[in-house]
Amino acid sequence: MACFACFRVRNKGKKNRGGERVAPKEEEEIAGEVVRRFSWREVEEMTKNFSCVIGEGGFSTVYLGFLCSDSLDHGAVKVHRNSERMNRVFRQELEVLMDVRHENIVKFLGYCDECDEKDEGALIFEYVPNGSLHDHLHTLSTPLPWQSRTSIALNLARAIEFIHDRCTKHIVHCDVKPSNVLLDQNLNPKLCDFGSARVGFSSTVLNTCEGRRAPVVGSPGYVDPHYLRTGIISKKNDVYSFGVLLLELITGIEAFCSEKGRLLAKISVDNLEDVKIVDERLKGNFEKEEFRVLGSICEACFREQPSLRPSMSEIVKIMEDNVSSSFNLECKIEKA
Repeated sequence: MACFACFRVRNKGKKNRGGERVAPKEEEEIAGEVVRRFSWREVEEMTKNFSCVIGEGGFSTVYLGFLCSDSLDHGAVKVHRNSERMNRVFRQELEVLMDVRHENIVKFLGYCDECDEKDEGALIFEYVPNGSLHDHLHTLSTPLPWQSRTSIALNLARAIEFIHDRCTKHIVHCDVKPSNVLLDQNLNPKLCDFGSARVGFSSTVLNTCEGRRAPVVGSPGYVDPHYLRTGIISKKNDVYSFGVLLLELITGIEAFCSEKGRLLAKISVDNLEDVKIVDERLKGNFEKEEFRVLGSICEACFREQPSLRPSMSEIVKIMEDNVSSSFNLECKIEKA
C-alpha cells in the first residue's frame, strides 16, 4: 500500500457515484513518466471517502489517501470548496502540471476529470512527509543548519528556473513561499501548489480580465509590489518572492507579521550586508562570504523595476559559483 496526494475540486453537483467501478481511461507521459487518468470511484476508494483530514487552507482541505504502488510510501488529498472559480483553478493547474517534471517539484501522478462544469475533479500527487519549509523555519524546535538552508535555496531556485525557462510553456508560479515548499527526508525541497500559476510565452504575462482587474494572486509578504500596483504578472514576480523566501532562510523571521503589519523585505532591505540579521539560532555557524552573496541576491530581487531584477537562471549561476556549502551538503547526502 502507498499513499498519494490528490487535489480535489468540488463544484455544485454529483452524478453517477453509485455505479460499477470504472477503470482508468488512459495513461499519458510527462518526461517519460506515466501520469494516470483515474475514475472518480477510484479516487473515493483511495481516500476512503475523504475520511482522514490532515490539513486545511483558505480554499481547500487536505486528506490522507492510499494507492497501490511499488514506488510510493505516503500521500495526501487536497479538496477545494464548491465554486465555479475552483473548477477553473483545477483546469488551470492540470494544464500546468501536464508540462512539469523536475526533481525539486512535487511529482504529479495522475488526475480525475470524470466530471462536467458543475461536477468534481482531482489532481493526484506524491506525498512528501517531512513537512514544509515553513514548519522547519518557524514551528519545529531544531533550527535548520546553514548548509541545509543554502542547499534548499539553490535547489528551489533550480525548480523555479525550470518552470520559467525549460518547460514547453513558460510558467509563473505566482505563490512562491515556504509553506509551498515541501521537504523530503534528506531536506530536498519540492515546490508545490500550482493553483495560482499562469502560463505565458515571454518574460511578461498580462492579466486578461476585460473591464475589471483580476483577483490578486499570492500571499502577504511575498507578493511583488509592482504586481500589486499594475496587475501585471511576470516571471519577475516569482523572482521577488524567491528573494523574500531567501531572506527568510537567512534571518529565520517570517515574511509578514500580521500583528505589527511589518514586511520582512521592508524592514531588512537596508541591512542586507549586516551579519547581525542572520538567524541567531545558528549561533554564528554560517559562512560570512556566502551570507554577503545571498544578501546581494535578495537586494537584486527586491529592485523596484522588474526589468532590473535578475532572472532565476542568473540567480542559479551566482549561487552555483559562490555558495559552495550547498554543494557540500548534496555530496554528503549522496555518500550517505
